[in-house]
Amino acid sequence: MLLVRLTFGLLMAGHGAQKLFGLFGGHGLTATGKGFAALGYQPGKLFAAMCGLSEFLGGLGLAVGLLTPLAAAALIGVMINAMVTVTGAHGLWDTDGGVEYNVCITVVALAVAAIGPGRLAVDRFFRWGTGGWPQAAFALGLGGLGAAITLSL
Repeated sequence: MLLVRLTFGLLMAGHGAQKLFGLFGGHGLTATGKGFAALGYQPGKLFAAMCGLSEFLGGLGLAVGLLTPLAAAALIGVMINAMVTVTGAHGLWDTDGGVEYNVCITVVALAVAAIGPGRLAVDRFFRWGTGGWPQAAFALGLGGLGAAITLSL
């Protein structure tokens, strides 16, 4: 679980850092905000910051196993938005611009919440640190609610 959390979490944090800070070949917040505005998110820079922070903090949370259900919810919410606004119209496969990649991220985040972060995690000292269906339902429900609110704005 540590290997999954570290790999997945740090890659997602890096993906968020691309949007927020322009790191790792990313465009940074201003350019990403223009892209979000073109997708209909107004103001684009605010929504780009929300997305970048969700990916960055959600990824870091999963990497260290801190507030795992909340971290998973942040990533799930972003991916639902991506599927609805960008990739959903292109079918399943990523080669066609489809939802494949977003579904994989969503399922991994949900699985980490359901299985739990493992023994080498900060959350192991808290009651939600063992994972389970309630934690998975919380992550999916909160992520879905956040996505629904964002999409309705």
